[in-house]
Amino acid sequence: MISKAGIEDLQEILQLQYLAYQSEAALFGGKDIPPLKQTLDEVMEEYHKGIILKMVDVGGKIIGSVRAWETEGTVYVGKLMVHPEYRRRGYGAKLLREIEKHFPQGRFELFTSTRSNDNIRLYQRMGYQEFDRRRVDNQLELVYMEKTGKGKRKL
Repeated sequence: MISKAGIEDLQEILQLQYLAYQSEAALFGGKDIPPLKQTLDEVMEEYHKGIILKMVDVGGKIIGSVRAWETEGTVYVGKLMVHPEYRRRGYGAKLLREIEKHFPQGRFELFTSTRSNDNIRLYQRMGYQEFDRRRVDNQLELVYMEKTGKGKRKL
């Protein structure tokens, strides 16, 4: 089941984030990536800025989450995550579709590492197209992807 997260869910979502982003960190041989350094206060800021969705299993445990906020007609999607034990079941796609429903007229933008081939394939299957790449440092290059919503033209 997918629903809006409440403030009381944010600590559990942050713990899931620390677990889910281990595989991303492994692509770089370390733990020095922003999702593994984010604090509860920063997650609360994101909560108040936009929407955070949670996916729970039958026991009520949070097994997935995604965040988004809108600024000047662009919806920024971030921190799409699924618990490692629940991956490859279509849950990431379900979360992404659900967050898009909350912004039916928006242009969507997200980014991931160029090394995250599974993420890039998922986003492409969901209708996202690459529009930019930005090098952060010698190891990290980000690919920016966008999807236009109904009735909106590409910026």
